[in-house]
Amino acid sequence: MRQRSKRVRAARELVNRVTRYQLEEACELVKKTSNAKFDEAVELAVRLGVNPRHADQMVRGAVVLPHGTGQQVRVLVFAKGEKAKEAQEAGADFVGDKELCDKVQEGFLDFDRAIATPDMMGLVGKLGRVLGPRGLMPNPKVGTVTMDVGRAVEEAKGGKVQYRVEKAGIVHSRVGKASFSAQALADNARALVMQLLRQKPATAKGTYLRSVTLSSTMGPGVRLDAAQFSLKTVEG
Repeated sequence: MRQRSKRVRAARELVNRVTRYQLEEACELVKKTSNAKFDEAVELAVRLGVNPRHADQMVRGAVVLPHGTGQQVRVLVFAKGEKAKEAQEAGADFVGDKELCDKVQEGFLDFDRAIATPDMMGLVGKLGRVLGPRGLMPNPKVGTVTMDVGRAVEEAKGGKVQYRVEKAGIVHSRVGKASFSAQALADNARALVMQLLRQKPATAKGTYLRSVTLSSTMGPGVRLDAAQFSLKTVEG
């Protein structure tokens, strides 16, 4: 059996695997167990009581995290005319129409988010095989096909994350970095979970929020008490 390093063993000893922690305490623990030599990403894994094979139980969307992700996001926008100018003024890294589509078709993928105006989707749709597998295809469901490109660019740069439930019913998303304060991590994690609660499919049966786990890139998972999350406490 592979021997775990002293660093990993020390981190694991800080976390009780049986305990279901409150969010703020879990964030403190994740920071304590994040002891790698780089600023680790912090991710949230939420297991939902849905069957993604049924179209009416697919949970997908996007949410703007209050404190961002701590990640520099390179944004590409497919637009022309005034909308291209709007995207540039909002801080988009790459803006263009047909020539930019051709460039992406030829293999240019040095960007993290793609946004498009509706009138560009005739051209952008042909890039499905290139962008789709990488999760970069613009989609109106997550706000990346829009006429309000300025706002879309600002949100992408400011910490808007996209999520999609996997086959096993789990949503994975970055909620910050280990260098964030525990409160900032808690605010971001709560924003994501609340958004997932708002999207509960009407056809989902039984317990919807089955488990919630917070972890850093190299640290152990810290399990949260899912019962602490309720739309009633936030939205009255």
